[in-house]
Amino acid sequence: MVEHSCESMVRQVTWECDQHADPFDCPDALITFNERFIEYGLIIHDGGTSVIVISYCPWCGMRLTESRRDRWFDALEALGVDPSTDEIPTEYQDGRWLQS
Repeated sequence: MVEHSCESMVRQVTWECDQHADPFDCPDALITFNERFIEYGLIIHDGGTSVIVISYCPWCGMRLTESRRDRWFDALEALGVDPSTDEIPTEYQDGRWLQS
């Protein structure tokens, strides 16, 4: 479980809209948190799922936890898994892989 930088960040990453099931469709959703990579991003509301990865909290200025994206790809490569063509093991589909 990741401890987010401040209450404002907690509110943003746990935001649930009663009109939009997907935060990328909701104009009020500003931040996304990717549990798999421990990565925060500003949502780009252009109809897709693009984000701009951020390193500091926009509200309190605290440095955010470093992304584990490279580590995730390295771990899958060590297992012989190519995420672009192979099925990703269940424990690598969320943050559980970080606990091993």
